[in-house]
Amino acid sequence: MGEGQTARRVIEVHRGIVAPVAPRPSTVRPRKVDDYPHVPRVFRDVAQRLASPLLMGPPICDELMAFVQHVFTEEEAAVVRHLRPLPGKSAAQVARAEHRPVEEVEQLFQRLALKKRVIASSGTGTKRRYHLLPVMPGIFEMVLISETPENLSQWHRKFVELIEALYETGYASAFTRHATRTVRYLPVGRIADAHPLALPSDRMEAVLDRFHLFGIGLCQCRTTMAALGQGCGKPLANCTVMGDWAAQGIRDGWLKKASRQAVLEAKREAEAHGMVNFVMNVESTRGQVSCSCCGCCCKTMRTMTEFVAPSLVAPPHFLPRFDPARCTYCGKCAAVCPMGALTVNFGEKTRGHSVERCIGCGVCAVACPQPGALAMEPAPGYRPPYRNWASLVAHTVPALLGNVWRAWTGRR
Repeated sequence: MGEGQTARRVIEVHRGIVAPVAPRPSTVRPRKVDDYPHVPRVFRDVAQRLASPLLMGPPICDELMAFVQHVFTEEEAAVVRHLRPLPGKSAAQVARAEHRPVEEVEQLFQRLALKKRVIASSGTGTKRRYHLLPVMPGIFEMVLISETPENLSQWHRKFVELIEALYETGYASAFTRHATRTVRYLPVGRIADAHPLALPSDRMEAVLDRFHLFGIGLCQCRTTMAALGQGCGKPLANCTVMGDWAAQGIRDGWLKKASRQAVLEAKREAEAHGMVNFVMNVESTRGQVSCSCCGCCCKTMRTMTEFVAPSLVAPPHFLPRFDPARCTYCGKCAAVCPMGALTVNFGEKTRGHSVERCIGCGVCAVACPQPGALAMEPAPGYRPPYRNWASLVAHTVPALLGNVWRAWTGRR
């Protein structure tokens, strides 16, 4: 941990009990666009686009309006307000709508897509199209994936403050009623390698074997918390993009090309620091992403623990099993759990396990000092990853639409 840094707590020890920190409620206060008559129309237009439940966006609120006015200049917002995620729009289309020269609009979009990375682009030449990015996942990740805490500009530091203020409203919890299970956490290598029932999909090596191109970026979550004085000091260079998806990031400079071995070493180093690795919940052969997460900084984990919203993560393959005759109730398992899924009472010699929070990473089993007291066992009813993206989409779209409907009706 860096000097002057105080990491967020995942667990606390109070009166002889090791337990997770109490969750907190959502504090977001939805408003209407017309509540901001002093804000130029172009910013309000962009905020309304980003607030769409279809993008898992936050409702119109003070935090979102401040974020939009920082991310975009008024000139940039004027052209961005015409974009959608799909289909993309050409600079010529937006230039006609704004009554501006195509060259000026193209220059703006190039700066936004390649330098600031707050919109996306696809294609080349006359077929180049520009796309609106959601706030998160989207703008947050792209802006910070190649930035270190030490080298953040003043613009980036303000960006960090505003994105964290927006995230801490808890708006994302509105999208978690129905389980989407789009990502899954892998058991740490020591567990997967030693367990006789581990599947190839449980091993990082098998995930990497599907691809020949890899790009490594920096963890946006730990960069954010370090910039805010709440860093944990754990490694940053372990966010990985694989396969076809890595090509554009490497070409545009926000990913560093890496070998399979370098990626594996980064993932093992992350595990050595108590972090766990997630991948998308699909056995893709085209593209894959893998983040290395810590419970104190990771926004995926924090959404699950701080706002009691576990539906994004697929149920784990393994769950901890305790042997009461060998457990000494030392509390080390609970202390290292990145999800705060375990509770241990020293005095009463009792423990608790929240299956809803557990991601089956096995960090607890690795930390247990008593041989045979804690083992990872297959979870009943486990479903392996989806075979392809079509299968994942078919199974998750109904849940996603259910969450969108809940968020939309909650704002009316």
